[in-house]
Formats: sequence, C-alpha cells, structure tokens
Amino acid sequence: MSTTPAGHGLAAARAHLRADCSRCAALCCVGPAFARSADFALDKPAGQPCPNLGEDFRCRIHAELRDRGFPGCVVFDCFGAGQQIVQVTFRGADRRGAPDLAAGMYAALPVMRQLHELLWHLAEALTLPAAAPLHGEVRRLHARTEAASRGGPEELAALDVAGYRAEAGELLHRVSELVRGRLPRRAGARRGADLIGARLRGAKLRGASLRGAYLIGADLRDADLRDADLLGADLRGSDLRGADLTGALFVTRPQLEAARGDTATRGVAGGTPFR
Repeated sequence: MSTTPAGHGLAAARAHLRADCSRCAALCCVGPAFARSADFALDKPAGQPCPNLGEDFRCRIHAELRDRGFPGCVVFDCFGAGQQIVQVTFRGADRRGAPDLAAGMYAALPVMRQLHELLWHLAEALTLPAAAPLHGEVRRLHARTEAASRGGPEELAALDVAGYRAEAGELLHRVSELVRGRLPRRAGARRGADLIGARLRGAKLRGASLRGAYLIGADLRDADLRDADLLGADLRGSDLRGADLTGALFVTRPQLEAARGDTATRGVAGGTPFR
C-alpha cells in the first residue's frame, strides 16, 4: 500500500503544488518588491507590476529571463501558491478591479508559498520507507497544513507560519536522521555551515546533513551527495557538474535552477533542469 498522501503517489500528491500560471493572476510579478542586483535587472516596488508583464498576465521575456538579467525570476517557484490564492482563497476574483482585494492577495502569497513548500517536503517524507515509524506524525501534520492552506484571507493573515515551519522542520529532521541512519557510513554534519566558494570537488558527502548550509558558488563538481539532506541549502551559483544527488533529501527545483550543472549531474528527481 502506498504511504503517500491519498495513496496516489508522490506526483499526484504534489500536483497542486506545481505552479500553474494560467490559473493565477501574476501575483509573483506584481506583489513582491525587488531591487536591482545580480538577480534582477531593475528596481520594482511592492504592488507595482513588473514592466515585462503583459495584459494577459504572462511574462513577455520569459524565454530570455536569464539573458536579460532576471535569473531571480527563473529560480522562483511559488509551489502552486499563486493559483491556490486566486482560485481557492479568493474564489477566482480579479485583483485588477479591487485594490483592497489585490493587497490581500499579495499579503497571502508568502504565507501560502511557505505552506505549500512544507507540503512538498512532507509529501516526500511519506515516500521514504526508512521513515515509516514517523509516517503517522507526518500524515497528521500534512493534513493540518492542507487544512490551513484552504483557509480564507483572514485565517491566512492570522496564521502562525513560523510555528508551522518550526514544527515541520523538527519532524523532517527526525525523518532525515532515520533515512540517513541506515547508511553504513555517512559524512559528518555541516548543518548551516558557511561553505561559500568552498572547494569541494569530488568531496565524499554521502549522507551528510547540509541543511541550511551556504554553498553559494561552491565547487561541487563530481561530489558524492547521495542521500545528503539539502533542506534549505543555498546552492546559488554552485557547480554541480558531474555530482551525484541520488537519494538526496528535500532538494527543490528552485535550488537546482540556481545552481550550475550538466547532463552528467545524476539523481535529480523529475529530470535534470541543466542544459
């Protein structure tokens, strides 16, 4: 019997956690502010549409974002929060006709995104046989988080998201310990470590806890990252060419999109995003 939510497998459990821009209203292109930097080519105040946004809620330069100086847009993933807010929280309302409504949508976006990201990781935890002793706890937290994500604007505004994250983080840590504990040998923990620009080519990091580690610009070519815990690890600009991520825990698409890899990068669930 499947251990994933609703028994339909990981892909089905995560189906509503994948961004569907056709059912959103470009919330991520309007609500957040961003400053001119290596990630964005210009300044944009909160609540103001990006100048690249079309009337159809589509990005006019989507295929050229990285080349045009917007890698921050490329690596962003709302985990389906946008369509959830528009279609469920606000029941399909059009933000353009009501400024107060729009403000509520923008305020709900970071809350919903965090809830959906937690659901993404909890769904993964339920597929890990070694974590079976904790599956009951994971299911209960998954159900509570799902229920919270279906709340109205007022409920979302009052939600203790930090509390949810702390609770989920502790539970996912125990899941990680069970899974990595089955390995005959595992690399030492580097949780939250400052590894910015570190020379880790060929490093033996199998089973290591790299949770929250700063790996910005790190050289991880040909590194053994099998079964490593990468929850929240900052992989921006890291070099994953030839690295093996088979079985790596809690790694997301945005993390990989922010890194550099190639077709020799192994073990990336859902296929490599690298070209």
